[in-house]
Amino acid sequence: MTPPSAPRIVGRDPLPTAVADGWPQGGEPETWLLSVSRYTAAMDAGAPGTILDAEERERASKFLRAEDRERYTAAHLGLRELLGAYLGMAPAEVPFTREACPGCGGPHGRPAVSGTPLHFNMSHAGDLVLFAFAGSPVGVDVEKLQPASVVEGVAESLHPKERAELDALVPGDRPAAFARCWTRKEAYLKGLGTGLSRDPAVNYVGTGLSAVPVGPWAMTDIPVDGAISGTSGYAAAMALLTSLPHA
Repeated sequence: MTPPSAPRIVGRDPLPTAVADGWPQGGEPETWLLSVSRYTAAMDAGAPGTILDAEERERASKFLRAEDRERYTAAHLGLRELLGAYLGMAPAEVPFTREACPGCGGPHGRPAVSGTPLHFNMSHAGDLVLFAFAGSPVGVDVEKLQPASVVEGVAESLHPKERAELDALVPGDRPAAFARCWTRKEAYLKGLGTGLSRDPAVNYVGTGLSAVPVGPWAMTDIPVDGAISGTSGYAAAMALLTSLPHA
């Protein structure tokens, strides 16, 4: 299948602009950025009904706000198109499953595709959807920058050292620093497969310009802000498992 091309899925270095050689080899990640508004405008009106499965269509129908429904639909269609291109199959035929939760063992861990070593993750906020594909477990998060009043409340859930770093900054610098920290943290927790069921205060990822790894997980800030014309005020990060933890 021909992979999606700009403006539907927009690449920015190191984001690729095409799926060239199948799924990423050797654990090297590939990340993609999608504009919900541009994707929706270019989308075949019948695509949701023919590509999304029954569960996805049902979840989409339950959103009360049109913008939430469009964001969910665009994200899942884009994911299916990209996975189909990587795996050489029709988007509607991608066999999704869930890995076991590392916390309780239940079937609600990382999303996966049956029968392939390709790992993937996605996140969406506002007009952006961020995807990552790799040969090892990966997590991504994209967020809109929040006002200082919101940061002040949510910062209480961070690691004590991260809270101290934010407190040391002038108020105007805190939203960007918090966004760096939070996207790294959520990317890591999504990569683990726990999400926010694991206390975000447990692990330190830092609020500064240099991301701090967590054990075998490498953290990378993804420069999405302004990558698509007309979008600004976003932060994003990726967490990639670079080696198996020691027993």
